[in-house]
Amino acid sequence: MPLTRLVTEAFGVVTISLVIVLVLFSVLCILYSVYFQARIRRQGFAPLRYFNGPWIIRIALIFFAIWWCFGEIVRLSFLRQGRLLHFLTLKWQEIACKFYVLSNLGFSEPCLLLTLIFLLRASLQRRGSGTLSRRWNGKTASYILLYCIPLFVLQLIIILIGPSFNSGNFARKMPHSFLTAVVHHDDAALCTYPLLSTIVIGLFAILVTVYLLWLGRRMAHSVINKGLRRRVYWLIFSVTSFLPVRVLLLGLSVLSRPEHVLFEALVFLAFLVLLSCAGVGITMLVYCPIVDSLALRVIRDLEDTGRSDLNNDTASLVANQSLLEMSSSTSVARNSDASTKRGSISFRTMVRDDASTEVFEELSLFSPDSHRLVSSPPGSPPLPGRPMLHP
Repeated sequence: MPLTRLVTEAFGVVTISLVIVLVLFSVLCILYSVYFQARIRRQGFAPLRYFNGPWIIRIALIFFAIWWCFGEIVRLSFLRQGRLLHFLTLKWQEIACKFYVLSNLGFSEPCLLLTLIFLLRASLQRRGSGTLSRRWNGKTASYILLYCIPLFVLQLIIILIGPSFNSGNFARKMPHSFLTAVVHHDDAALCTYPLLSTIVIGLFAILVTVYLLWLGRRMAHSVINKGLRRRVYWLIFSVTSFLPVRVLLLGLSVLSRPEHVLFEALVFLAFLVLLSCAGVGITMLVYCPIVDSLALRVIRDLEDTGRSDLNNDTASLVANQSLLEMSSSTSVARNSDASTKRGSISFRTMVRDDASTEVFEELSLFSPDSHRLVSSPPGSPPLPGRPMLHP
């Protein structure tokens, strides 16, 4: 039907557009993370290394998101129906659909969720637990791949061995939608979601949801900043609420065929749900921590600069005031000498010694050149000091 073809192409174009947006944002985050790590190493600012310790795992999170996005492009129906992939034979289109199920449902999607969990868990670890080291990043990457292996093996059994059950007696008990990943229509192989694969990923999503709820509760109690607590709530809410919705949509997709509008709508909504989770995860766990760390560095630099300027201005202000007082005391002493020429010499000596002692004690606290200032002759003009600045 022309209407079905039009709707399919519309869903495909929107899917590709959203994938391009997420990929561009992901590449920007990778460059931003590498730039921040290089800046920390070049300037040697050790305290900020703690905030960018799991930068390799953050890049791995972005890598799994990009991999999943390209897999979603491979499964699009309108690419096979006489458009871009018309040069592929029917056999290669079937292989592409099976590869999509293994790649997305068996590898990239579980690894994406596991990486997100490890990044959230790393934020609760103590500073001396080794999050800064490369060894922690390597061990975490190994754990992610290790935990993903059972899920990948189950999906591999369902995709490769499952269709062989149709030739045996077990096919009477197992519906066709539980095992197949390919449906033929108009000399094209269209991708579907086997119900067993959806059940496997659904069980995994339940474990992830329960663990994230427990982890989010711990993070909410440990975070004292309202902004950070709001980020944690958004991330936990988006993942724990969207994952069950995605599994439900994929499960309902078996009620329709890939050439129908209902199937395309359900699959597009399932794609949109997980795309939102990936976008929120990259924003909260990669982009925002780097921006906050750079803001802390800028604030620290401004505080150091302001403190240095304030100290210099204070020293200049005290020096200028001391010079003025010394000049005024010298003038008083001269006037005293002129007015008391017939008086006692001990009085003139007492006034001059008290003024010199007072100036020396005041300058010795702030100025290193106090001895030179005090030893200047009484008749010399005041030495030029730094102009008084507003602190």
